[in-house]
Amino acid sequence: MPTYRILLPLRKEDPHADLVSLAGHLFPAEGGQIELMGVVEVAERSSLSEAAVPVQEMRAALIAVAEEFPDLPVRVKPCVRVAHVPWLEVLSELQDEPVDLLLATWDRTEKTVLGAVPEEVLARAPCDLILCQDMVHRYDRVLVPIRGGPHIALTLRLAHALSLLTGEEVILLSVKSKSGAPRALNRLQKQLPFRSRVIAAEGDPAKVITNMAADYHALVLGATLPEMEQEGPVGGTLSELLNVVPLPVFLVNSFRPASKRIPAVAPPSATLRQPLTLSERVDRWFATNTYRWTEFMDVQQLLRWKGKQGQTISLVLPALNEEATIGNIISAIKTALVDEYPLLDEIVVVDSGSTDRTQDIASSLGVPVYIHQDILSGEVGSYHGKGEALWKSLYVAKGDIIVWIDTDITNIHPRFVLGVVGPLLRWERIQYVKGFYHRPLRTKSETLAGGGGGRVTELLARPLINLFYPELSGIVQPLSGEYAGRRRALEQLPFFSGYGVETGLLLDFLRHFGLYAIAQCDLEMRTHVSQALPDLSRMSFAILQVFAARLAAGENVSLLPDVRRTMKIIHREPGRFCLEEEEITEHERPPMTAVPAYQTKFPQKRAITRS
Repeated sequence: MPTYRILLPLRKEDPHADLVSLAGHLFPAEGGQIELMGVVEVAERSSLSEAAVPVQEMRAALIAVAEEFPDLPVRVKPCVRVAHVPWLEVLSELQDEPVDLLLATWDRTEKTVLGAVPEEVLARAPCDLILCQDMVHRYDRVLVPIRGGPHIALTLRLAHALSLLTGEEVILLSVKSKSGAPRALNRLQKQLPFRSRVIAAEGDPAKVITNMAADYHALVLGATLPEMEQEGPVGGTLSELLNVVPLPVFLVNSFRPASKRIPAVAPPSATLRQPLTLSERVDRWFATNTYRWTEFMDVQQLLRWKGKQGQTISLVLPALNEEATIGNIISAIKTALVDEYPLLDEIVVVDSGSTDRTQDIASSLGVPVYIHQDILSGEVGSYHGKGEALWKSLYVAKGDIIVWIDTDITNIHPRFVLGVVGPLLRWERIQYVKGFYHRPLRTKSETLAGGGGGRVTELLARPLINLFYPELSGIVQPLSGEYAGRRRALEQLPFFSGYGVETGLLLDFLRHFGLYAIAQCDLEMRTHVSQALPDLSRMSFAILQVFAARLAAGENVSLLPDVRRTMKIIHREPGRFCLEEEEITEHERPPMTAVPAYQTKFPQKRAITRS
């Protein structure tokens, strides 16, 4: 574990590379780690979900700057923070994960730090603090007034970092009200590990520094609250200096125990983060955990992340009579993500008893085909349904990350894999990624509407989620068939055997691992032949069974004393108009870890806890 940690919160307008470079030179001899945290400010009366696009841009910028410094130990935090007052989010982060140093920018025009007044930040930061005001590229003439006091060690560390960045000497200024040789400062200067020169001046500190400012490019000051300025390096002149000195200013504040600190002078309403309402929590999740596949289009970058995590990836293609599309899907993905870039460690087809050429086509392309009715049949038997195939695929697939893609896609593209795998490879906290997309409504002969796909999603699933599971109301397409998860999480969850599998997994991921373990990614456009209304009716009936089961088990809500498993299907054709009863049953499979054969093949590793 790193011995020294620097938190660097960054806004869009901050000079990211300059700040990371400075942070890299602030480490003590034993080294440490820089933790980058993007912060996006949202107007006070606006929904936090408005930050979704700025967050995507910020994430890309953070990853880019981390890649720019491969020799530095830089960690990008799991998700960009969004808030009306970003400082309160940063403060919460500092309380949850303490660091040694907070390096942040100070907006000289607005006179705020991350949306808060500087006094608030100085009073409440539970660590050493360096505030950078008006960052510029030139620091080859740095002026550091020195008087002693609680901030001198951190001030000299910053001076050392600036000297390393520029290769130039730092000017140490001693201002005395009466003439006298700065003997102590001269002795200190000889012990410093960087090039420096001592200048002694006489007079009022503010006037001396102001007069000298024109000859320098940056000024380093020890920062104290107004009530404490008599202890600071320039007496009671800090506020005056900040108003008149035109230089970029670095403020340094060494952390002291609470008993020796002055309470914040900011208005009480700004000192504490107000608890978010449920709606605000969903809005914040939507902004921070919604991705776009283009964030992960650099496959070489994904390979580097994959190597760092030491993960293997399996693509599972569930199929039933998909001879028209499965060959193109396998060829496209295999060429791009196995042959050209070895992102996928295997592709397998789990077939549910196709009667067309689906199995032959997959086998001819070198992909192993498993019949789900035959997998573990002697130990657990078999049910019909897509969910059964997905559950059993955990046994035949070998990867640490499992990706599922439906095999009826007609516009297949590597993005269907990249978009759902990318967040898992970059953020260890994320356990499950759902794809979403624009989906035209198409029949076998024509496109009927530009965006009318996802009828069960919009007419059934999302209304029920908003009603009973509002934490998940930011999920765009809960029933999408393109998603990925970590084996160590998936194997702990039950699977429903039929159409309800996606709903069940989503509700169970929320219950077991929390909202922030779930992410979603925009995959742009997905085209396929839409199902007929009677088939959608069957799907809806199965999904309703899952909601009834989960409400009864987790929410203590019973929709019916005994959930029905049969549905009256309407048949209308020439000469025949009738009802036909059909059994549609969602069987609930236990977590795969409960199956002895699976335990033998995949010995259990550390369980995932709720985030």
